[in-house]
Amino acid sequence: MLRYFLENHLINISTEHPQNWEDAIRVSGEIMKSNNLVTDKYIDQVIADVKKYGPYIVIVPGVAMPHSQADSSGVLGTGIGLTIFPEAVSFDKDDSEKDAQLFFMLAAKDNKQHMENIANLSNMLMEDGLIEDLRKVRSLEDYRQVMDKYELSTKESR
Repeated sequence: MLRYFLENHLINISTEHPQNWEDAIRVSGEIMKSNNLVTDKYIDQVIADVKKYGPYIVIVPGVAMPHSQADSSGVLGTGIGLTIFPEAVSFDKDDSEKDAQLFFMLAAKDNKQHMENIANLSNMLMEDGLIEDLRKVRSLEDYRQVMDKYELSTKESR
């Protein structure tokens, strides 16, 4: 799945730290917008959902999965974008478990595709050491090295 982000131009390695989690979601949505997968309306809906339900999008410490309903009119296509920030972004100043540095924004045209995206992403993130390695990425070259490392380990484990 790491190759998917690179080959589909769905990776953004940010050099700037966002001011807050809302800005982080907006920045993570830019790669999706530039690939015609979502509109600003979808990004606004994701932010509204987090305000309403809390930081449910932080799925494990260090990793956020910004998403909203599959049937949102702001969704133009199905895909996942990855934005890596230089440092973690806080969703709750009293709970560092709700900090995220890796933002995997999901968009899907229907519930089936939405659930498939979540399952594929979850499987990838269970790979030992992957989250830590992705958090160290500062360039596309760094990303390629992580991608090569995990493609090799996946082949070796078969």
